[in-house]
Amino acid sequence: MINRELINPKSIVIVGASENIRKPGGKILHNILLGGYKGKLYAINPKEKEVQGVKCVNKEDLPYIELAIISVAVNHVKDYVEYLGKNKNTKAFIILSAGFGEMGEEGKKLEKEILDVVNEYKASLIGPNCIGVLTSSYNGIFAGPIPKLDPNGCDFVSGSGATAAFIIEKGIPMGITFASLFSVGNSAQVGVEEVLKYWDESFDPKKSSKIKLLYMENINKPDMLLRHASSLINKGCRIAAIKSGSSDAGSRAASSHTGALATPDKAVESLFKKAGIVRCYGREDLIYTAGVFMQKALKGKNIAVITHAGGPGVMLTDALSNGGLSVPKIEGVYAQELLDKLFPGSSAANPIDFLATGTAEQLGIIIDYTNDKFKEIDGMVVIFGSPGLGEIFDVYKVLHEKMLKTKKPIYPLLPSVVSACKEIEYFKSLGQIYFSDEVNLGRTLVNVANTPKPYIEFEEVKIDDKRIRSIISKAEDGYLSPELTAKILDAAGIDRIPEFVSENKDDVTKMAKEFGFPLVMKVVGPLHKSDVGGIELNIKTQKDVIKTFDRMMKIKDSKGVMIQPMISGREFFAGINYEGKFGHSILCGLGGIFIEVFKDTASSLAPFSKNKALQMVRSLKSYKIIKGDRGQKGIDENKFAEIVARLSSLSQAAPEIMEMDINPLIGNDNSLIAVDARIRVKI
Repeated sequence: MINRELINPKSIVIVGASENIRKPGGKILHNILLGGYKGKLYAINPKEKEVQGVKCVNKEDLPYIELAIISVAVNHVKDYVEYLGKNKNTKAFIILSAGFGEMGEEGKKLEKEILDVVNEYKASLIGPNCIGVLTSSYNGIFAGPIPKLDPNGCDFVSGSGATAAFIIEKGIPMGITFASLFSVGNSAQVGVEEVLKYWDESFDPKKSSKIKLLYMENINKPDMLLRHASSLINKGCRIAAIKSGSSDAGSRAASSHTGALATPDKAVESLFKKAGIVRCYGREDLIYTAGVFMQKALKGKNIAVITHAGGPGVMLTDALSNGGLSVPKIEGVYAQELLDKLFPGSSAANPIDFLATGTAEQLGIIIDYTNDKFKEIDGMVVIFGSPGLGEIFDVYKVLHEKMLKTKKPIYPLLPSVVSACKEIEYFKSLGQIYFSDEVNLGRTLVNVANTPKPYIEFEEVKIDDKRIRSIISKAEDGYLSPELTAKILDAAGIDRIPEFVSENKDDVTKMAKEFGFPLVMKVVGPLHKSDVGGIELNIKTQKDVIKTFDRMMKIKDSKGVMIQPMISGREFFAGINYEGKFGHSILCGLGGIFIEVFKDTASSLAPFSKNKALQMVRSLKSYKIIKGDRGQKGIDENKFAEIVARLSSLSQAAPEIMEMDINPLIGNDNSLIAVDARIRVKI
């Protein structure tokens, strides 16, 4: 939990305070003093009488203490926590010391013992193994620079202390400000999710920061993250996060196509999208996103690129256009009016290029036209560095003034970080931030624009929950039989092709005659039928049925043969995969052999509505195939979305489903039918 004593303590004791500011206990005391902490400050160091002008006391001589910051050897930490909690009514602890859960089982045991003590006294705990906490009340961190604190700056929480320091170092030169910092370390009690919960529950629309930055190495409570992130965004906040550890090396083997494609990182991606969090992949990515957040919100996709340098304008235009934003051509009466006010050789077409000799006055005119007269434009990027012809303070002054007045967002791209460094510092002194790289800015704008709003409330597609529960209650661990799988599909309202399964040759040949030709025959038993020659298509005679049956029954692990009428159309797939604490992911995409070749999939965490399912379908790279392309008919995208939404509802009705594949779904312009399906359950 996070309490008032942690955020705004009236008294602090540094246990392990030092005169040496190269040690955590010395540096954190130095930073607290430097920050002008207004409460009562105490130091404990048995070897010293005074450190940095603060008198050292024995723990027995302390008065009641609200916050203890502990930086001593690991074997002494528990004794201090226990004593201060019991005898000094201490309600908040920040443990800087390392050597706990990150070191192995013994460390985890000691960490748990300390947590039990903290919880016994109903106190708050940050760490262990962290760099501390930074609030408007005190500078309680020992690593990295102390950023400028601004209530309108960024609230920042990090699972890594060193990474937090590096991110702050990246942000300060750009003019990024911070409202608070939480370095949660091992997260024994308070992790990233708990900090997000605190921000949500304590949110004040008039006083709280509306920008939240997260660095996460683990997501331990996805439900908490989803609930409070979406709540904050719905209150007007903007959230960006790095979740590290996203490589395929972290994924686990799976026995189904869906399981193999549903990597842990896809679950993270789906969670962030569901919550409305802008996902970032590096420190610069996160800081550029924070910079975009600190400007007015972009309310459309049309950008004006205002530049006095052609190259950066072209590269920015490429980055924006490749990501789905637009740099539309500007023309008409107002465009000609603007062009007449610029030097010969300028262009008002977009990018609006007013040449290396462009002036501050001209920049102001361009911004006014873009804001007031070019109605199709939603936001603008201004690129202006030093052309080497003199100082440009006047340009940045105009840019600052226009940024305050315009309704449309302006993103300042100031590339001359050396030759115009004084002017950039002046611009920052006015309370502005700036960007220096056009491609990174373009990609960031695209990422922010393409992050969906949170979706929490929706209406699920109705399925026969009662019947599904009846079927699942009779199942055993492992893959369901074809008969039970068919019943599940029927109860979920998913159309399937008729099928018959038997290990008896006469029964199979009799049913083949009833179905009619052509037929498909599949071995029952082996998981990957195609790998063992267990699928035969376009069977046209009874003789071929008998021959294929005899061959398939000889395949290892064969338990019978399935026959189905053969239908034609485009092949797609849909499936379910259980993602542990994330719940169930629903996936869809191209099917048949293309599922592994192209891996063109969309995924989302259940539950969700048909509208969300339709967004998934439309996000596929193969969407042109679904719509119909190059003279070929497509399939009914609404029917595809309905099947995906029904799988979402099925995952909620039967959480025992670990993996499910419907592959292929055969589709044409009239129907979309499940041809083959497998379901693995864990009861």
